[in-house]
Amino acid sequence: QVQLVESGGGPVQAGGSLRLSCTASGRTFVSYAMGWFRQAPGKERDFVAAVSWSGTSTVIAEAVEGRFTISRANAKNTMYLQMNSLKPEDTAVYYCAASTKRGGIATVDRKDYDYWGQGTQVTVSS
Repeated sequence: QVQLVESGGGPVQAGGSLRLSCTASGRTFVSYAMGWFRQAPGKERDFVAAVSWSGTSTVIAEAVEGRFTISRANAKNTMYLQMNSLKPEDTAVYYCAASTKRGGIATVDRKDYDYWGQGTQVTVSS
């Protein structure tokens, strides 16, 4: 069993920055690929970014490419999402997720993720 806890969300003005963190329990964090998804009211949960088990490979959604960066610190069992140049359309609940299904390879498919955090709200005002 893996427990994921997100933090770092909150209100921010357009053009501002936030850094989300996701801390995982368990000793096998290093073997999981990790990802961030987001869900706005009335919409599907969409892929944002993913990072491989080693942190050397990342995938970023086109909507946030160039503004968001994903990283991880395996020694701290923690993953990060640095969000810059935030826009009102980035407003959503952000979820972190862990995947055991692809051998630690970063994956964009929501179905590949086994464990999910409770989410953290990000609200960007114009």
